[in-house]
Amino acid sequence: MTSAIATTMSHVGLWASEDGYIRQQLFPNGRYVEARGAREGVYRGRYRIAGDHIDYIDDSGVTVSGDLRGGAIHHAGSVLYPD
Repeated sequence: MTSAIATTMSHVGLWASEDGYIRQQLFPNGRYVEARGAREGVYRGRYRIAGDHIDYIDDSGVTVSGDLRGGAIHHAGSVLYPD
């Protein structure tokens, strides 16, 4: 198992903002689905982790990024914690 895959596998699962409004499911196949409030599947696409950086490429081709710090994902002005 490469270190990139190992890093990705350690981050698989549900991540949520402190208030639960933003919920992001990271799957082991490199896909993600994000919910906002009552709206499920608002964003979906692929993700990749390299070191402490995560890139999201949604299915429309838009790319955003975040950082893994202190056991949380810092992404687009939000902080997501493992749920």
